[in-house]
Amino acid sequence: MIIKILGGGCPKCQRLEAETREVAGEMGLEAEFIKVKSMPEIMAYEVMSTPALVIDEEVMCFGRIPEKAEIREWLEAAK
Repeated sequence: MIIKILGGGCPKCQRLEAETREVAGEMGLEAEFIKVKSMPEIMAYEVMSTPALVIDEEVMCFGRIPEKAEIREWLEAAK
């Protein structure tokens, strides 16, 4: 599973990554985390704002930090 955090590294981006890593760890998932900071790469995903969470090339959310329960649902569906 490949999980991408899209954003410039702001506190919200860091929090999204930390919470996603925490949930993945709780679930015992092995995932590769990639930080995407390049604006052209971010724009390729057609997100309107950051942070954004991408799981296996599917944009799950952008412009907000989802609840851990949401992250868990998305990771479960992607397994």
